[in-house]
Amino acid sequence: MNQDNLVNQFIKQFNDAFLPGAQALSDEVHGQMRSAIASALKKMDLVSRDEFDTQQAVLMRSREKLEKLEQQLAELEAALHKLTNS
Repeated sequence: MNQDNLVNQFIKQFNDAFLPGAQALSDEVHGQMRSAIASALKKMDLVSRDEFDTQQAVLMRSREKLEKLEQQLAELEAALHKLTNS
C-alpha cells in the first residue's frame, strides 16, 4: 500500500469516526446557544415591531400637533404684542 493511499484511508476512517460525534456536539451547542439567547431576550424589556411602528406613528402625529400649536401660539403672541403696542 503506498503512502498516499494509507493517508487517504486514515483520513476517511478518522472522518467516519469523528464527524457524526462532531455533528451531534454541534447540534447540542447550537441548541444550548439558542436556549441561552431566548432566555436573555425574555429578560429584556423589548417591544414587537408592530408596537414600535404604532408608537412611532403616534409620536409623529403628536409632533405634528405640537408644531401646529407652537405656530398658533406664535401667531397669538404676535397679535397680542401688536395690540399692546398700538
